[in-house]
Amino acid sequence: MEQDVQWLSDDEQAIWRAYLQGVARVDQYLDDDLRKFGIDLGEYEILVCLSEAPQAQLRMSDLAQQANQSRSRLTHTVTRMENDGLVTRSACPDDRRGVWATLTDQGRELLLRAAPSHVAAVRHILIDAAGDDLDALGRVFSTVLAVKDDPA
Repeated sequence: MEQDVQWLSDDEQAIWRAYLQGVARVDQYLDDDLRKFGIDLGEYEILVCLSEAPQAQLRMSDLAQQANQSRSRLTHTVTRMENDGLVTRSACPDDRRGVWATLTDQGRELLLRAAPSHVAAVRHILIDAAGDDLDALGRVFSTVLAVKDDPA
């Protein structure tokens, strides 16, 4: 059974496209900023998640969820980061299938060097750019995060 589609109005379509282009612009700007440290935004997020975790380690499945990455993408990224000495992986002692990712001292040092530049970049490309609309942006995305997935 075909559902009726409520097409976007011209104004809604313009806002939707501005959102898509804006997200791409923010991501690209932050990625470009982090490249001078030899990492990308996904790798930075992994370093942050691990740095905030107890004992600076998380199960890979939990890390994938917290870093908003698929498990396969996370596995490839963590492999690269492990080769660079930023993280280590080890088997979970209580679960043979589980794997821990742990932040190394080198990874923590890189995070501490990159963080001031990253925060300044976030402030420039989003916080300051949003200005008086920042609270509205926060409300919108809090609401988006609360929307339940469509059961269809």
